[in-house]
Amino acid sequence: MNAVDTNVLIYACDRRNTARQKIALDLIISNAGGALPWQVACEFIAASRKLADQGFTEQDAWNRLAEYMGVLDLKLPTLPMLERARHLCLDKRVAFWDALIIGACQELGVEKPYSEDLPGHVVESPQIVNPFM
Repeated sequence: MNAVDTNVLIYACDRRNTARQKIALDLIISNAGGALPWQVACEFIAASRKLADQGFTEQDAWNRLAEYMGVLDLKLPTLPMLERARHLCLDKRVAFWDALIIGACQELGVEKPYSEDLPGHVVESPQIVNPFM
């Protein structure tokens, strides 16, 4: 199972860079049945405000999130995910919000989390892949 980070979901909606948008859309479709961590879903709604200058509204964000959840499986947080995040924060110095996503991916057994900006250099597993490079 694979997962996508918030930036992939945002780029799928961002018309400013059509090449990056296509990569993001293809990645989401090719990972159907993959994980959508709760934290990523929440961050998507908040971060989608960056798209307002393109006419992307809050209603558009909620509609798009529903579409993503039709392709990816929303994974709710659990206590073991939080424990992994705590370890990442305190022992590996990973930022809290990133630690929640990485901890969820670890707990879920995600093989490849796709992200442009998660700090992959501080964790051995899972190997974080930047699809935009």
